[in-house]
Amino acid sequence: MNALRRSLSVLIAFALLVVAPATAFGGTSCRNINATGVGQDLGSGQTVGQISDGGLLQGTTAASFSITGISGTVASFAGPITFTTNRATLTATLVGTLDLASGAFSAASSGIFGTGKLAGATGSLSFSGVENLATGAFTEVVSGSICVELAP
Repeated sequence: MNALRRSLSVLIAFALLVVAPATAFGGTSCRNINATGVGQDLGSGQTVGQISDGGLLQGTTAASFSITGISGTVASFAGPITFTTNRATLTATLVGTLDLASGAFSAASSGIFGTGKLAGATGSLSFSGVENLATGAFTEVVSGSICVELAP
């Protein structure tokens, strides 16, 4: 009987060693985003870009913005931006402003939606940058936090 208990104890301990690490790798993980981007304003509210140092968001972007108002030299805008990465997409709905005199812009997400490895993602993003108003080229910094369920 003691041999059976010892065998059973060893078997349970072995099972815990195998199952516990797999369980520890599952669950939600939040990642800080500190990325840089370069892009092009294509006109009519359309932009494309390339994100570097983006971790989860490393890849390309495409956005479609609409002007929601103008006050002095500042235009307000809103619309979606989609990040396309190695195995996922993340779409953030943005609201922001563009200074029509300096080209400085900033925006913040009001919601995000992911597919692929970013399915179910939550979090928020903010954007700040400068557009060359003569050429449409821009640089930006993307920051924030993305939380996503990691596969076990």
